[in-house]
Amino acid sequence: MRAVVFEKYSEPAEVREVPDPRPTPHGVVVRVEATGLCRSDWHGWMGHDPDIVLPHVPGHELAGTVEETGAGVTRWRPGDRVTVPFVCGCGSCPSCAAGDHQVCERQTQPGFTHWGSFAQYVALDHADVNLVAIPDDLSYGTAASLGCRFATAFRAVVQQGRVAAGEWVAVHGCGGVGLSAVMIAAASGARVVAVDVSPRALELARTFGAAECVDATGVADTAAAVRDLTGGGAHLSLDALGSPATCAASVNGLRRRGRHLQVGLLPSPEGTTPVPLARAIALELEILGSHGMAAHTYPAMLEAVRAGVLRPDLLVTSTITLDAVPRALAEMGTAPGSGVTVIEPWSRGAEELTS
Repeated sequence: MRAVVFEKYSEPAEVREVPDPRPTPHGVVVRVEATGLCRSDWHGWMGHDPDIVLPHVPGHELAGTVEETGAGVTRWRPGDRVTVPFVCGCGSCPSCAAGDHQVCERQTQPGFTHWGSFAQYVALDHADVNLVAIPDDLSYGTAASLGCRFATAFRAVVQQGRVAAGEWVAVHGCGGVGLSAVMIAAASGARVVAVDVSPRALELARTFGAAECVDATGVADTAAAVRDLTGGGAHLSLDALGSPATCAASVNGLRRRGRHLQVGLLPSPEGTTPVPLARAIALELEILGSHGMAAHTYPAMLEAVRAGVLRPDLLVTSTITLDAVPRALAEMGTAPGSGVTVIEPWSRGAEELTS
């Protein structure tokens, strides 16, 4: 099969022929029809994830059809249209037994713990636990965007963040996960303040329901701007980018007893990020993390998508081929982009198919 491979961290990846994957007894091989290009893939390429073994094929947001099943798989057969969370649970550890597959103690993650979906085929573990059926009226490109960014935002806003109608929600960073959070919070009846440095990202945020937008390049203190716009601070705030600056701004922009959700990864040379905990103590703030979403909790999100309440298809702003991925992956460090870029591994020809 054709796949995107990198041999060394932060050095150019390339498209090459590699052996086709084979399913484990409890796993499947999926023919990848669409896969998302996510900032988490850039973190992996940069060497921020210790689980990656080189050489490596990245990619963790995917949708496609089951190509082959292991002998122990009972719920799926070749030809089934499927997607999968980016965190795959083992199904048997205490966390999985409690329904918390997204923090499984023996989790696997395509594109991190093993080769991922920037390829024509990908192997997935514990298929009966992790695969999610794609409705016939949902495109592969839209379904691929659910696996990480949209599902992560849904869990962060609805399940972890406990958003309520009428609350103020601040979203710091309006890439794929941030715009998803804007859409989900607005659909939940919240008033959203979107914060970003890109005019295009803020334009999309307003289109998807943001009541207010803050251009972070034009204000000295984004947290103060959020507090002013919300009459004292957000009830719920998300750092959807992942940087010390956006994390601090998210916490500092909260009102008393507000809730901070850390969604974006936070790499640093020391492995830690300063968080303004003095403010958290004084205002009794909640500091929460959000790490994907378990497959068994997808139905509520899928029903909202099928009903048209949520429109993840509108977040897809470009579609590219595998050949365009090495350059697009490298550019995410300086220009993360607006919206969601989807890769079609079986397409050949022009590098960028649509925009």
